[in-house]
Amino acid sequence: MSNSFQNLNIALVHDWLLNIGGAEKVLKTLHEIFPSAPIYTLFYNKIFTDRFIPDADIRPSFLQKTYRAIGTHKPLLPLLPVAIESIDLSEYDLVISSSVSFAKGLILKPKTRHICYCYSPMRQVWDWHAEYKEESHTVPRLVTALMQHFFRIWDRLASTRVDDFIAISENVRQRIRKYYGRDSTVIYPPVEIPEIENWKTCPEYVEGLKIGNYFLVVSRLFKHKNIDIAVGAFNKLEWPLVVIGDGPELNRLKKRAGSNIKFLGYQTDEAVRNYYAKCFAFIMPQEEDFGITPLEAMSFGKPVLALKRGGALEYMQEGINGEFFEYPTEEVLADGARRLKEGIEAGKYNAEIIKKTTERFSAERFREEIINFVSAVRQ
Repeated sequence: MSNSFQNLNIALVHDWLLNIGGAEKVLKTLHEIFPSAPIYTLFYNKIFTDRFIPDADIRPSFLQKTYRAIGTHKPLLPLLPVAIESIDLSEYDLVISSSVSFAKGLILKPKTRHICYCYSPMRQVWDWHAEYKEESHTVPRLVTALMQHFFRIWDRLASTRVDDFIAISENVRQRIRKYYGRDSTVIYPPVEIPEIENWKTCPEYVEGLKIGNYFLVVSRLFKHKNIDIAVGAFNKLEWPLVVIGDGPELNRLKKRAGSNIKFLGYQTDEAVRNYYAKCFAFIMPQEEDFGITPLEAMSFGKPVLALKRGGALEYMQEGINGEFFEYPTEEVLADGARRLKEGIEAGKYNAEIIKKTTERFSAERFREEIINFVSAVRQ
């Protein structure tokens, strides 16, 4: 921890710790900046945290025992506002919440400064509210609508408890202003920049697909991630596609995929870097608040095909580090993949120029900006 914070009692708060994603990678970096700060969370998977942040002091809410007993967090959803409000942080001078949804809702003493690193206002109740009702097949639509209404009121109220918002992107900054009526400071998340280029542990072939010949997707497999669109497009193209990641859509996607598409499930960080290094190009079929995985691929000099929405607009440069596709449909994505492939084969993209895209998103830059921000608000 920086010497300027030695006299501060600091806590970190994260919604939950069940598997790895962009928010968890940011939390890990915050933990590295403030290593003595305990991490409070609603509930966590010990197998995951022992592997991901083994030295962290993790302190769950009262829901941890219930979560462990039932093995899933979905039935606990109505209790999450109560659980986050019940966490006692009265001993701390500074709390930094890493919030996708509920962590911003802490109730703190007046003396405690609350900085929220916000990945987005709760998307299921704001800009995705209509789509979320369509996806919630196991719950009656009226019940879903009532829960969304309740969570919208709670989320708006919870936003007023935050002293300072940090937005993950300009895209999210605009949403914070629209839904919360608050301004925020943009600090882009950290992207790991590889120190070496020749990764050797990745096999030459992935279940028959030659390394260097495949397109790559790295994503959690949820419906809103649009992986089904990528699967449909590559079924038509009959080109090799490797999908890394796990989630509730995995089995459905596997059944739909042709033999040219391979699902590798969860992979370690090192393995994912190996696949980045040896892929042909990277595909991001979904709208992201920011999108760390495309930048991770670019750090290896790989061009990216991305949906022309969300955070990708803040770092994608058509013809320089990749291409956009305009609409989330199989046909439009397939057309974009053809254009990207033609550009690669024509020598359109320069790997060194692509790598430079990631320099302004380094972990070192993130640490410096976070420390400077905390120092400024504490003065």
